[in-house]
Amino acid sequence: MIGTIFNVIMIIAGSFAGSYFKKGIKAEYNEILTQALGLAAMMIGINAVVERMPKSHYPVLFIVSLAIGGLLGQWINLEKHFDNLVGKFSKKSTDGGKNLAEGLATGVLLYCIGSLSILGPIQEALNHDSTFLFTNGMLDGITSIVLASTFGIGMALAAIAVFVWQGSIYLIAILLQNSINTNMITELTIVGGVLIFASGLGLLNIKKIKVLNLLPSLAVPIVVIEIMQLF
Repeated sequence: MIGTIFNVIMIIAGSFAGSYFKKGIKAEYNEILTQALGLAAMMIGINAVVERMPKSHYPVLFIVSLAIGGLLGQWINLEKHFDNLVGKFSKKSTDGGKNLAEGLATGVLLYCIGSLSILGPIQEALNHDSTFLFTNGMLDGITSIVLASTFGIGMALAAIAVFVWQGSIYLIAILLQNSINTNMITELTIVGGVLIFASGLGLLNIKKIKVLNLLPSLAVPIVVIEIMQLF
């Protein structure tokens, strides 16, 4: 898991660097950085969907995943629990939201849901090749600087989610070497791309979507494809 550890270190280092820059950045510059990040998130999400959709063998699975995952997430009310958890560390934004909570939600999605973040741990587990994760770590380091300059040092907490996410994929890849296939990765990336796009809409104040309540959607493609492989 050398690649994952490198990825985590880059996020933490970038968060500290970004929080240092934040001290000297005026409000209007923070605003434009947030807008830039929102645009970037939307484009990353669109690219993930456009790139993977033609390769999908189950073109409606992402719709089913979002519906089922959304209902489950709303029932659990993940967003409320998440806001309560980080609320004491965050500052109120002008529209009443919590900056750190929104930033962490966006950061976790950007760091975790992407081809490199998903394929990297699998490549490292099966082929002992950390190239994807080293590349992803450099990209996440830059992203964390921008996020922390807007939302503060609390963005370093996203490194915990990255470690758990990539570590879990690494362990699952070792245990289920013969079960992981490109179909599963394709469907997971499509759903993830939609969620990243949704987080971009929120950052741009176009539409506040409860992205955290949609996170269970990521588990649906994995379960469905695993079941279909049994027949």
